[in-house]
Amino acid sequence: MIRALAPVALATLLAAGAQAQDLGPRPVFPERDMARVELGQLLFYDPILSGNREVSCATCHHPDLGTGDGVSLALGDGGIGLGPKRKIGTQNTPEQRIPRNAPGLWNLGATEFTRFFHDGRLELDPSQPNGIRTPLGADMTQGFDSPLAAQAMFPVLSGDEMAGHYSENDISQSVRQGLLAQPGGAWDRIAARVAAVPDYRAGFDAALPGEPITFTAIANVIADFIAFEWRADNAPFDIAMQGGAPLPPEAQAGQDLFYGEAGCATCHSGWLQTDHDFHAIAMPQFGPGKAARFENHARDEGRLRVTGEEADRFAFRTPSLRNVTLTAPYGHTGAYPTLDGVIRHHLDPVAALRSYDLSEAILPDMPGVEDQRVLAQPDEIDAIAAANELAPNPLTDSQIDQLVAFLHALEDKQERLGVPDAVPSGLPVTGR
Repeated sequence: MIRALAPVALATLLAAGAQAQDLGPRPVFPERDMARVELGQLLFYDPILSGNREVSCATCHHPDLGTGDGVSLALGDGGIGLGPKRKIGTQNTPEQRIPRNAPGLWNLGATEFTRFFHDGRLELDPSQPNGIRTPLGADMTQGFDSPLAAQAMFPVLSGDEMAGHYSENDISQSVRQGLLAQPGGAWDRIAARVAAVPDYRAGFDAALPGEPITFTAIANVIADFIAFEWRADNAPFDIAMQGGAPLPPEAQAGQDLFYGEAGCATCHSGWLQTDHDFHAIAMPQFGPGKAARFENHARDEGRLRVTGEEADRFAFRTPSLRNVTLTAPYGHTGAYPTLDGVIRHHLDPVAALRSYDLSEAILPDMPGVEDQRVLAQPDEIDAIAAANELAPNPLTDSQIDQLVAFLHALEDKQERLGVPDAVPSGLPVTGR
């Protein structure tokens, strides 16, 4: 049983050094059915869901790499290996890097997480059919228990991530033809693969008795596993804020800065250090960007592509800082490999953008790729800089060290189910 933590009064928070910050009620984590969780664990690590049966969810979200992949922009289908050691396969060359950094999966089971992806393009929205807004419309909402479940299956339908490239396999063919939720489309093909494995059939019979194995059922149990497996809400910060052991002096000084002079809590608010909103902070951009197939650019305009609002240009979701010490590199492109580096960017974003050197990024070798298209164009840099929301805020080196010490006080890496020794498909387990 995972221990719940009681609500804390504002006076206690102030005494602990939160400097007039009412962090609100503690995060809520609904209980999960363990039969579904254990089934989701196997599917999360099983390459059976990918078109070529070579990539699993864990390829880009592995616990050994903080539930990320340790690189700035990943190689999905066509890559070999895990994390920074991943390289291009000789038989199946990736078409491009994944355009955005793989985010960590910590605390996504908390009810406050209702927006997903760096641009929030999938989110809880009561005005939408089935209460979920997605770029794929109503089809990608039917049957999903939550936005977390729906987002878990987007990589499965992405050619560069898991589906594979055109004509490589039956899944990639369906995806490229736009046949997803239709009878006989990609959803049905993926579900049929899983249903054909006797151990999965038995697992679904136990976890969801009387229900067929469907694409949405697969998504729902994977979401249950993610929600259960990566909960991090009992860090030294939580203990100290509830009257337990105080933080070490360096971390306490960093907390005082975080909620005070450094201004971090303006966006990194609440118990999980995120306002769940979107902000433009002039993060360096490189790689393929986010362009429609008819567009010829490499920029990523972030939230703008979701809302169409000019105020959202180059704005990206505020990440939670729980276990941020484990999830490098940082930023929507993974531009900074260290906490020190990304903190320094926040202190003067425009200057950091203009002086950014791509050698800081952790990029698997991909010959012939123009990763610097945006960085090499002054007009693109000027546009990103113009959208920046943060004013310069100089801090000393020692103050930056104190902030890093505080971020370490947010670490809570608990072991739960871990990586399975084998999966029912018999395919290699990612990371084993």
